Amino acid sequence: MTLDRVARDGLVLLGCGKMGTALLTGWLAAGVPPGSVWVIEPNPTDWLKGSGVHLNQGVPPAPAVALLAVKPQMMGAALPALQALGNGSTLFVSIAAGTTIASFEAALGGRTPIVRTMPNTPAMVGRGITALVGNGHVSPSDIVLAKSLMAAVGQVVELSGEDQIDAVTAVSGSGPAYVFHLIETMATAGEAEGLPADIAMQLARATVCGAGELAFQSPESAAQLRINVTSPGGTTAAALGVLMEPETGFPALLKRAVKAAADRGRELGK
Repeated sequence: MTLDRVARDGLVLLGCGKMGTALLTGWLAAGVPPGSVWVIEPNPTDWLKGSGVHLNQGVPPAPAVALLAVKPQMMGAALPALQALGNGSTLFVSIAAGTTIASFEAALGGRTPIVRTMPNTPAMVGRGITALVGNGHVSPSDIVLAKSLMAAVGQVVELSGEDQIDAVTAVSGSGPAYVFHLIETMATAGEAEGLPADIAMQLARATVCGAGELAFQSPESAAQLRINVTSPGGTTAAALGVLMEPETGFPALLKRAVKAAADRGRELGK
Protein backbone atom coordinates (compact mmCIF):
# COMPACT_ATOMS: atom_id res chain seq x y z
CA MET A 1 0.00 0.00 0.00
CA THR A 2 1.52 3.30 -1.11
CA LEU A 3 0.62 5.69 1.67
CA ASP A 4 3.92 7.60 1.96
CA ARG A 5 2.13 10.85 1.12
CA VAL A 6 -0.17 10.33 4.10
CA ALA A 7 2.72 9.55 6.43
CA ARG A 8 4.49 12.72 5.28
CA ASP A 9 1.66 15.26 5.08
CA GLY A 10 -0.96 13.76 7.36
CA LEU A 11 -4.53 12.52 7.08
CA VAL A 12 -7.70 13.89 8.64
CA LEU A 13 -10.50 11.43 9.43
CA LEU A 14 -13.81 13.18 9.99
CA GLY A 15 -15.92 10.67 11.90
CA CYS A 16 -14.72 7.39 13.36
CA GLY A 17 -17.73 5.10 13.66
CA LYS A 18 -17.69 1.51 12.46
CA MET A 19 -16.49 2.20 8.93
CA GLY A 20 -14.02 4.87 10.03
CA THR A 21 -12.63 2.52 12.64
CA ALA A 22 -12.26 -0.28 10.09
CA LEU A 23 -10.36 2.06 7.76
CA LEU A 24 -8.16 3.48 10.50
CA THR A 25 -7.32 -0.02 11.72
CA GLY A 26 -6.28 -0.97 8.19
CA TRP A 27 -4.14 2.15 7.72
CA LEU A 28 -2.30 1.66 11.01
CA ALA A 29 -1.74 -2.02 10.16
CA ALA A 30 -0.31 -0.92 6.80
CA GLY A 31 2.29 1.21 8.54
CA VAL A 32 0.75 4.68 8.63
CA PRO A 33 2.19 6.32 11.78
CA PRO A 34 -0.53 7.18 14.32
CA GLY A 35 1.06 10.61 14.66
CA SER A 36 0.22 11.31 11.00
CA VAL A 37 -3.52 10.92 11.60
CA TRP A 38 -5.90 13.56 12.97
CA VAL A 39 -9.35 12.26 13.96
CA ILE A 40 -12.41 14.39 14.65
CA GLU A 41 -14.92 12.26 16.53
CA PRO A 42 -17.31 13.53 19.25
CA ASN A 43 -17.86 10.07 20.76
CA PRO A 44 -14.49 8.30 20.66
CA THR A 45 -14.16 4.68 21.73
CA ASP A 46 -11.57 3.56 24.24
CA TRP A 47 -9.66 1.95 21.35
CA LEU A 48 -9.54 5.25 19.49
CA LYS A 49 -8.41 7.10 22.61
CA GLY A 50 -5.51 4.68 22.97
CA SER A 51 -4.58 4.46 19.29
CA GLY A 52 -1.97 7.22 19.38
CA VAL A 53 -3.66 9.42 16.78
CA HIS A 54 -4.33 13.14 17.26
CA LEU A 55 -7.88 13.06 18.62
CA ASN A 56 -10.04 16.18 18.44
CA GLN A 57 -6.94 18.40 18.26
CA GLY A 58 -7.85 20.37 15.15
CA VAL A 59 -6.30 19.66 11.76
CA PRO A 60 -2.90 20.24 10.13
CA PRO A 61 -2.62 23.17 7.68
CA ALA A 62 -2.38 21.10 4.48
CA PRO A 63 -2.97 17.37 5.00
CA ALA A 64 -2.66 14.98 2.08
CA VAL A 65 -6.18 13.67 2.60
CA ALA A 66 -9.38 14.47 4.44
CA LEU A 67 -11.60 11.42 4.57
CA LEU A 68 -15.25 12.13 5.31
CA ALA A 69 -16.78 9.28 7.29
CA VAL A 70 -19.74 10.89 9.04
CA LYS A 71 -23.35 9.99 8.29
CA PRO A 72 -24.84 11.95 5.36
CA GLN A 73 -27.35 13.72 7.62
CA MET A 74 -24.48 14.99 9.80
CA MET A 75 -22.30 16.15 6.90
CA GLY A 76 -23.68 19.69 6.79
CA ALA A 77 -22.77 20.32 10.41
CA ALA A 78 -19.39 18.59 10.22
CA LEU A 79 -17.96 20.00 6.98
CA PRO A 80 -17.32 23.58 8.19
CA ALA A 81 -14.47 22.22 10.33
CA LEU A 82 -12.63 21.34 7.11
CA GLN A 83 -13.80 24.16 4.87
CA ALA A 84 -10.46 25.95 5.09
CA LEU A 85 -8.81 22.97 3.37
CA GLY A 86 -10.95 23.35 0.25
CA ASN A 87 -9.63 24.64 -3.10
CA GLY A 88 -6.15 23.46 -2.15
CA SER A 89 -3.91 20.42 -2.41
CA THR A 90 -5.85 18.33 0.13
CA LEU A 91 -7.68 15.40 -1.47
CA PHE A 92 -11.18 14.93 -0.04
CA VAL A 93 -12.47 11.35 -0.01
CA SER A 94 -16.10 10.73 0.93
CA ILE A 95 -17.68 7.45 2.00
CA ALA A 96 -21.06 9.10 2.65
CA ALA A 97 -23.91 7.48 0.73
CA GLY A 98 -26.16 9.76 -1.29
CA THR A 99 -23.98 12.88 -1.06
CA THR A 100 -22.92 14.01 -4.53
CA ILE A 101 -19.60 15.45 -5.64
CA ALA A 102 -21.46 18.66 -6.56
CA SER A 103 -22.65 18.98 -2.96
CA PHE A 104 -19.09 18.77 -1.69
CA GLU A 105 -17.88 21.24 -4.31
CA ALA A 106 -20.56 23.68 -3.19
CA ALA A 107 -19.47 23.35 0.44
CA LEU A 108 -15.70 23.18 -0.02
CA GLY A 109 -15.05 25.11 -3.22
CA GLY A 110 -15.26 24.27 -6.90
CA ARG A 111 -11.52 23.63 -7.30
CA THR A 112 -11.34 21.04 -4.53
CA PRO A 113 -10.13 17.57 -5.57
CA ILE A 114 -12.87 15.16 -4.46
CA VAL A 115 -13.23 11.40 -4.70
CA ARG A 116 -16.61 9.89 -3.92
CA THR A 117 -16.63 6.26 -2.82
CA MET A 118 -19.19 3.58 -2.03
CA PRO A 119 -17.82 0.91 0.31
CA ASN A 120 -19.91 -1.84 1.89
CA THR A 121 -20.21 -3.36 5.35
CA PRO A 122 -17.99 -6.45 4.83
CA ALA A 123 -15.23 -3.84 5.14
CA MET A 124 -15.64 -4.42 8.89
CA VAL A 125 -13.87 -7.77 8.42
CA GLY A 126 -11.49 -6.62 5.68
CA ARG A 127 -13.60 -8.19 2.92
CA GLY A 128 -15.41 -5.18 1.53
CA ILE A 129 -15.46 -3.80 -1.96
CA THR A 130 -15.39 -0.08 -2.72
CA ALA A 131 -16.26 1.70 -5.96
CA LEU A 132 -14.87 5.19 -6.43
CA VAL A 133 -14.92 8.10 -8.85
CA GLY A 134 -13.22 11.50 -8.81
CA ASN A 135 -14.06 14.98 -10.04
CA GLY A 136 -12.10 16.92 -12.67
CA HIS A 137 -9.57 18.24 -10.14
CA VAL A 138 -8.39 14.78 -9.07
CA SER A 139 -4.98 13.78 -10.45
CA PRO A 140 -3.91 10.22 -11.34
CA SER A 141 -1.79 10.17 -8.18
CA ASP A 142 -4.86 11.23 -6.17
CA ILE A 143 -6.77 8.24 -7.54
CA VAL A 144 -3.89 5.92 -6.63
CA LEU A 145 -3.90 7.36 -3.11
CA ALA A 146 -7.68 7.00 -2.74
CA LYS A 147 -7.49 3.41 -3.95
CA SER A 148 -4.70 2.67 -1.46
CA LEU A 149 -6.76 4.13 1.39
CA MET A 150 -9.86 2.09 0.55
CA ALA A 151 -7.83 -1.06 -0.13
CA ALA A 152 -7.26 -1.18 3.63
CA VAL A 153 -10.70 -2.81 3.93
CA GLY A 154 -10.98 -4.86 0.73
CA GLN A 155 -11.13 -4.65 -3.05
CA VAL A 156 -11.45 -1.40 -5.01
CA VAL A 157 -12.92 -0.66 -8.45
CA GLU A 158 -12.86 2.65 -10.34
CA LEU A 159 -15.99 3.92 -12.08
CA SER A 160 -16.09 5.86 -15.34
CA GLY A 161 -18.68 8.32 -14.03
CA GLU A 162 -20.59 9.36 -10.91
CA ASP A 163 -23.83 8.29 -12.61
CA GLN A 164 -22.82 4.67 -11.90
CA ILE A 165 -22.75 5.16 -8.13
CA ASP A 166 -26.46 4.43 -7.64
CA ALA A 167 -26.10 1.09 -9.43
CA VAL A 168 -23.09 0.27 -7.26
CA THR A 169 -25.10 1.16 -4.16
CA ALA A 170 -27.89 -1.15 -5.30
CA VAL A 171 -25.57 -4.10 -6.01
CA SER A 172 -22.73 -4.03 -3.47
CA GLY A 173 -23.70 -1.28 -1.04
CA SER A 174 -27.11 -2.73 -0.22
CA GLY A 175 -26.17 -6.22 -1.38
CA PRO A 176 -25.00 -7.60 1.99
CA ALA A 177 -28.56 -7.15 3.27
CA TYR A 178 -29.83 -9.30 0.39
CA VAL A 179 -27.41 -12.04 1.38
CA PHE A 180 -28.36 -11.80 5.06
CA HIS A 181 -32.01 -12.10 4.07
CA LEU A 182 -31.13 -15.16 1.99
CA ILE A 183 -29.67 -16.72 5.12
CA GLU A 184 -32.87 -15.92 7.03
CA THR A 185 -35.13 -17.37 4.37
CA MET A 186 -33.01 -20.49 3.84
CA ALA A 187 -33.15 -21.17 7.57
CA THR A 188 -36.92 -20.65 7.67
CA ALA A 189 -37.36 -23.00 4.71
CA GLY A 190 -35.22 -25.57 6.49
CA GLU A 191 -37.46 -25.32 9.53
CA ALA A 192 -40.49 -25.90 7.30
CA GLU A 193 -38.86 -29.16 6.20
CA GLY A 194 -38.48 -30.34 9.78
CA LEU A 195 -35.12 -29.02 10.99
CA PRO A 196 -34.71 -27.46 14.45
CA ALA A 197 -34.42 -23.67 14.18
CA ASP A 198 -30.85 -23.48 15.52
CA ILE A 199 -29.56 -26.19 13.20
CA ALA A 200 -31.37 -24.70 10.20
CA MET A 201 -29.77 -21.32 10.89
CA GLN A 202 -26.31 -22.83 11.39
CA LEU A 203 -26.61 -24.73 8.12
CA ALA A 204 -27.81 -21.64 6.24
CA ARG A 205 -25.10 -19.34 7.60
CA ALA A 206 -22.28 -21.81 7.02
CA THR A 207 -23.51 -22.61 3.52
CA VAL A 208 -23.71 -18.99 2.40
CA CYS A 209 -20.37 -18.10 4.01
CA GLY A 210 -18.68 -21.17 2.53
CA ALA A 211 -20.13 -20.64 -0.93
CA GLY A 212 -19.03 -17.01 -0.82
CA GLU A 213 -15.49 -18.00 0.12
CA LEU A 214 -15.42 -20.60 -2.67
CA ALA A 215 -16.59 -17.97 -5.17
CA PHE A 216 -13.91 -15.59 -3.82
CA GLN A 217 -11.08 -18.11 -4.14
CA SER A 218 -12.06 -20.00 -7.29
CA PRO A 219 -10.94 -18.86 -10.76
CA GLU A 220 -14.15 -20.29 -12.19
CA SER A 221 -17.18 -18.13 -12.96
CA ALA A 222 -20.21 -18.10 -10.68
CA ALA A 223 -22.16 -19.85 -13.43
CA GLN A 224 -19.59 -22.65 -13.61
CA LEU A 225 -19.51 -23.04 -9.85
CA ARG A 226 -23.30 -23.42 -9.93
CA ILE A 227 -23.03 -26.05 -12.66
CA ASN A 228 -20.40 -27.93 -10.65
CA VAL A 229 -22.89 -28.41 -7.79
CA THR A 230 -25.79 -29.40 -10.03
CA SER A 231 -26.24 -33.04 -11.01
CA PRO A 232 -28.72 -33.52 -13.88
CA GLY A 233 -32.08 -34.58 -12.50
CA GLY A 234 -30.89 -34.28 -8.90
CA THR A 235 -32.01 -32.31 -5.87
CA THR A 236 -30.09 -29.13 -6.72
CA ALA A 237 -31.52 -29.13 -10.24
CA ALA A 238 -35.01 -29.40 -8.77
CA ALA A 239 -34.41 -26.36 -6.55
CA LEU A 240 -32.79 -24.34 -9.33
CA GLY A 241 -35.80 -25.04 -11.52
CA VAL A 242 -37.73 -22.87 -9.05
CA LEU A 243 -35.02 -20.26 -8.34
CA MET A 244 -34.11 -19.72 -12.00
CA GLU A 245 -37.68 -19.46 -13.26
CA PRO A 246 -37.60 -16.33 -15.47
CA GLU A 247 -40.78 -14.69 -14.17
CA THR A 248 -40.89 -15.65 -10.48
CA GLY A 249 -37.33 -16.71 -9.63
CA PHE A 250 -34.11 -14.90 -8.75
CA PRO A 251 -33.54 -13.31 -12.19
CA ALA A 252 -36.73 -11.22 -12.13
CA LEU A 253 -36.82 -10.75 -8.35
CA LEU A 254 -33.27 -9.45 -8.00
CA LYS A 255 -33.58 -7.26 -11.07
CA ARG A 256 -36.59 -5.58 -9.45
CA ALA A 257 -34.86 -5.33 -6.07
CA VAL A 258 -31.68 -3.79 -7.47
CA LYS A 259 -33.70 -1.36 -9.59
CA ALA A 260 -35.72 -0.30 -6.53
CA ALA A 261 -32.52 0.39 -4.59
CA ALA A 262 -30.93 2.28 -7.49
CA ASP A 263 -34.08 4.36 -8.04
CA ARG A 264 -34.16 5.26 -4.34
CA GLY A 265 -30.52 6.23 -4.46
CA ARG A 266 -31.22 8.60 -7.34
CA GLU A 267 -34.09 10.15 -5.39
CA LEU A 268 -31.94 10.68 -2.31
CA GLY A 269 -29.19 12.25 -4.39
CA LYS A 270 -31.42 15.00 -5.75
